[in-house]
Amino acid sequence: MTKKQVLFLCTGNSCRSQMGEALVNHLKGDEWQAHSAGTRPSGYVHPLAIRALREIGVSVNHLSSKTPDTLSDVKFDRVYTVCANAAEDCPIWLREGEVHHMPFDDPADAEGTIEEKYAVFTRVRDEIKRQIVDAL
Repeated sequence: MTKKQVLFLCTGNSCRSQMGEALVNHLKGDEWQAHSAGTRPSGYVHPLAIRALREIGVSVNHLSSKTPDTLSDVKFDRVYTVCANAAEDCPIWLREGEVHHMPFDDPADAEGTIEEKYAVFTRVRDEIKRQIVDAL
């Protein structure tokens, strides 16, 4: 059986899209292969995103920040833009499959203590799981 392909696209590709990719591959890996990319990738995966994923037993070993161009050979069945900028900057070639705009707060913008910031990462992680991953 060929797996369906899904892309999580955001601007920096350091938090939300990375969490979406990892969650789908962990929870829905029998049916879906997930990827993530950023329209202007930051070049790193945010340490608190890594912590939020590891906390629930999700592997982060394969995660890296990249552009959509690195995935140009993949035909996506679904694309989720998880921020407004990515929805506006979504490359035309990615619009061949189903494109869904599902904006989430950017946890990288969270303020406060490290634990207050981390709480935003876990909330967004859980929202992505509930609103996208569980619906696949």
